[in-house]
Amino acid sequence: MWCKNAFLAHSRNFIQLNHVYKNFSAIASVIEKASVGEVAEVKGWVRNLRVQKELVFADVNDGSCAQRLQIVIPKNLKPETLTYGSSVHITGKLSKSPRGQLELVAENVNVLGPCVVLDGYPFNPRTTHSPEYVRQYLHLRSRTNYISAILRVRNSVTRHIHDFFASNNYLHIHTPILTSNDCEGAGEVFKIQPDNEETVKAMMQEGRDKDSVYFGTKTFLTVSGQLHLEAICRGMGNVYTLGPTFRAENSRSRLHLSEFYMLEAELAFCDSIDKLQAVIEDLLKYLFIQTINSNEADLHLIDKEKARLPFWVDKKFVTLTYNEAKSILDKKGTVSTEEGLNKEQELALVEHCNGIPVFVIRWPKEQKSFYMKECQDDYTKVDALDLLTPITGEVVGGSLREDDYEKLKSKLPSERLNWYLDLRKFGNIPTGGFGLGLERLLQVICGVNNIKDTLPFPRWPHNCDM
Repeated sequence: MWCKNAFLAHSRNFIQLNHVYKNFSAIASVIEKASVGEVAEVKGWVRNLRVQKELVFADVNDGSCAQRLQIVIPKNLKPETLTYGSSVHITGKLSKSPRGQLELVAENVNVLGPCVVLDGYPFNPRTTHSPEYVRQYLHLRSRTNYISAILRVRNSVTRHIHDFFASNNYLHIHTPILTSNDCEGAGEVFKIQPDNEETVKAMMQEGRDKDSVYFGTKTFLTVSGQLHLEAICRGMGNVYTLGPTFRAENSRSRLHLSEFYMLEAELAFCDSIDKLQAVIEDLLKYLFIQTINSNEADLHLIDKEKARLPFWVDKKFVTLTYNEAKSILDKKGTVSTEEGLNKEQELALVEHCNGIPVFVIRWPKEQKSFYMKECQDDYTKVDALDLLTPITGEVVGGSLREDDYEKLKSKLPSERLNWYLDLRKFGNIPTGGFGLGLERLLQVICGVNNIKDTLPFPRWPHNCDM
């Protein structure tokens, strides 16, 4: 009884505390739920300011939605420090403007943080700044309509990803950021070592190699959580992860980052590439539909053409074998595809298929990773896939996993992966999986040309500001 009473008392205290803390409403909530005549209290930033003879009109946004709330301020209530860019706390009553839009007639206006525009503030009202210009001010660019809209879409896409997998009974697994394996084998990894020289010296005196002084083995920032997901999948069934991955590629193209987020899933008892394709296709269509429903205003703000469902949502994705894709490209007179498909060729294939996303399957074994399963009818090919879309080309890569112990053993790139062989020795099951680049997906959803504008703080070669 004492525990129950203590719990109830604690709950009441929490409810009271939460009520005190939340003493203002998000503008998204005001616009969606509030009624004319209600008293409202909002906080946010002034996005536009218009001073007239007797009234001041301020457009205020708090980041919760694409819309701004117009504030009508009697001139005698206007603080001297109220300017474009300043943060404000405003209370008043909701009413309708002559045009029928919801507005707040201010009764109290408090400037929380002044913004002296002439003192180096980089953005101007009613000015469209180029993404390249805005990218110089990573710490301030969430104040711009374009970036804030993209970040709200990113938030929604992330939520929809978790909803999709939860509704299909996948477990969300946190795979490690620090790892001792280079899953892709391309050598594009960042090595991890202590920055403290005294720590390194002390450990090396114990006879340890400098490259493995701290963890006892070479350690890297992860390029993929796949191998760890495979281990969990073989004990818990369908799993997925969504987290940061790192590639030390010397590329500053519009499609590459040094740090990006990867959605990876591993399907238990998956024995055909068709099953893998079906999950990927369902996922992408679900994400597009849900994001249009939840963020239509943001997508319209980013690109008016993106504020509606793409035509291919109700069409089946195209499937081509690698040989079929190569034949199409040869007829188009593109360069050789002996080392895979470059970005130009990927986009050419999507264009050839009338803009519908394209699965390219059955890849030459020498072009793909060691863990991919050989095709039963052709040992020179593997059951792998790339999904190609407009704007970015490849968005998803995946495969069935090699489950033949001896074949996998012959291809294993390092003895440090002997544990990976054990997965095939003890209670093995057929699995397949895929990785989806979140930022590239956002480029497709939002129509964003440069991947550096799909996340708040992009990292690329020669740039790690903040």
